Amino acid sequence: MFKKILIANRGEIAVRVIRACREMGITSVAVFSDADRASLHVLKADEAHLIGPAAATESYLNFGKILDVAKRSGAEAIHPGYGFLSENAKFAQACADAGVKFIGPSSAAMDAMGSKTRARQAMEKAGIPFVPGTSRGLDSVEQAVQVAERISYPVMLKAAAGGGGKGMRLVHRREDLAAALDAAKSEARRAFGDDEVYIEKAIVNPRHIEMQILADEKGHTVYLGERECSIQRRHQKVLEESPSVIVDADMRRRMGEVAVRVAKAAGYTNAGTVEFLVDQEKNFYFLEMNTRLQVEHPVTELVTGLDLVHLQIRIAAGESLPFRQEDIAIRGHAIECRIYAEDPEQNFFPSPGKITLLTVPSGPGIREDSGMYEGWTVPLDYDPLLAKLICYGSDRTQVIGRLVRAMNEYFVGGIKTNISLFQRILRDPEFAAGKIDTGYLDRLLKSGVPAAERGDAGIAAIAAGLFEILDAQTTESSRPAPAASGWKWMARAEALRDGDL
Repeated sequence: MFKKILIANRGEIAVRVIRACREMGITSVAVFSDADRASLHVLKADEAHLIGPAAATESYLNFGKILDVAKRSGAEAIHPGYGFLSENAKFAQACADAGVKFIGPSSAAMDAMGSKTRARQAMEKAGIPFVPGTSRGLDSVEQAVQVAERISYPVMLKAAAGGGGKGMRLVHRREDLAAALDAAKSEARRAFGDDEVYIEKAIVNPRHIEMQILADEKGHTVYLGERECSIQRRHQKVLEESPSVIVDADMRRRMGEVAVRVAKAAGYTNAGTVEFLVDQEKNFYFLEMNTRLQVEHPVTELVTGLDLVHLQIRIAAGESLPFRQEDIAIRGHAIECRIYAEDPEQNFFPSPGKITLLTVPSGPGIREDSGMYEGWTVPLDYDPLLAKLICYGSDRTQVIGRLVRAMNEYFVGGIKTNISLFQRILRDPEFAAGKIDTGYLDRLLKSGVPAAERGDAGIAAIAAGLFEILDAQTTESSRPAPAASGWKWMARAEALRDGDL
């Protein structure tokens, strides 16, 4: 087993990996930029090393600086988390060349699955069902027209090297195809340095369902059940749950077996996720493979009782999976909400700044994976994800009830967050009934904010303002305890709104 691991990341995922290291008796090494000197992962790690300015290209994306810290600190392995270098095949190879174990798949497997067109080619050879379309980039508008007429409109143009909705265009008519292809190629070139774009049939109102897999380095691969990831905004996941309300035992087995075939076809090892689109008749199609630990991995951990980060580390250290497929059981239900520093009322504009007050929910079934703390200043330089609130219960109804209660306890003062968005989703009858697809959140947002929820947001805003006044007028020595003062001022804010003060 490794004695020392470097975490090449920041925020909540770095804290998550540091905790796993501590549980396993492994020394953790953090790296940080100038903007992250006071970040939680720096405070939690056994060692922390500065690697450069705030710009990710000069810090968290810099191979040389990260590998230099690994060498100087004596780290035997690097955990990349998600984002940054987690799916960079060149970095995985650089780690191997430097004699440092990359906790993830091999560079060859990552390279095979990193391009959507190469992945589609590999899946075509393996007989894996995928959305009809091309397995190579489009050469011309004429080719795009021919393919679109063969598979029928609407069609989706996608960047081969893409993700997060970059280089994607939905096209409903032949007349719009040429302009959409030019726009997709241009955006892909700017975002990824690669303008390869392919075309596929656009599935109307699909569900986005993914399957978690684990593969050791001795040839054993298993699936750990599905995650429903259909609630998205601009192709970015917002809320995830496991299991999916539409997946029964037979469908889970069939999707899982396909996911294992995908992993084996790629020679994949460690943790990975195979993503599918599911149509209204419950037909599922391979979409892509994420060659890393997912943001939403906690929901799988809660319903399986497994620790995926522990298992990642053990697999990378050469250990075999300690269980077989028949040993894995799905119990209960779990939902994860991604808490972002952004303002839902201002088109989700980022909201950096100092966290002046923080009250965190707790109680039965509540887990928070967080990278924030009261007094910390959220930087503008990185993704605005602050924390993930995950709830577990015996069934979906219980989980939703617990999350409604937890969101009412959650308060982050000094900045804006999307907590109000989750309060709205969790109270929505369509969500409660499981009637969701990838267009669900857009429809919800277009329907307008109920007056009652605008009132809740108003209370929170008043409370934040009152607390800032209190903070300015009260010395550090005489200030009340944060949690108590927070609830007191929330109560006063509500009374002020109702005219009682």
